Amino acid sequence: MKLTWLGHASFRLEIGGLVLLIDPWLTGNPMLEPDQHKAALDGATHIVLTHAHFDHAGDLPRLSKELGVPVVGQFDLMSHWEEHAGIETVGFNKGGTVDLGGVMLTMVNAVHSSSVGTENGPQVMGTECGYMIAGEGHTIYLSGDTDVMADMKVFNDLHHPDIGILCAGGHFTMDMKRAAYAAKTFFDFKTVVPCHYKTFPILEQSAGELARALPGVDVIEPEVMQAIEL
Repeated sequence: MKLTWLGHASFRLEIGGLVLLIDPWLTGNPMLEPDQHKAALDGATHIVLTHAHFDHAGDLPRLSKELGVPVVGQFDLMSHWEEHAGIETVGFNKGGTVDLGGVMLTMVNAVHSSSVGTENGPQVMGTECGYMIAGEGHTIYLSGDTDVMADMKVFNDLHHPDIGILCAGGHFTMDMKRAAYAAKTFFDFKTVVPCHYKTFPILEQSAGELARALPGVDVIEPEVMQAIEL
């Protein structure tokens, strides 16, 4: 299993013979160079989306059409895109599980917002979420954009994730201190990968505080386009 950071909250996850593009934000992503886009997208089988904000969904549904792959995400947003953009989607909702072909994806709650900008101001598009991704003997908790939630205890009790991909940049999501609190209070991760940081000056620039707060956990600060073997 390989996890490759595409900058910000975007990832390429190679798992169970699939290539999942998670919140693939390419256009305007200051961390991913244009000449890296092709390699980031190569072989994609699915796009997995946590919510509609531009820094997660700004290249959808264009990417779905160009790559010929379905977008997997929250039912209301998927239904809108399927009807108005003509793309293939897999729409489901929180508590539901879909089989992507040997990789099981369960949608879980997140606490954030989900909207797109329009000429009339922000328009709410579906709801924000996170995921449990199970395959190759591992379960990954993908937090999406969120704050700490008591729900996380339920997630751990039901799914026992050993890997956490946690938003941790602050301002728009939990910061390193809050992500560390979530990890040690509600989970028993062996590995944690932070995201949604470094992208802009307003966000935290280092995961040092997270690593120091989680002794015994392998906290991996990802590098853009450098695959992590999990």
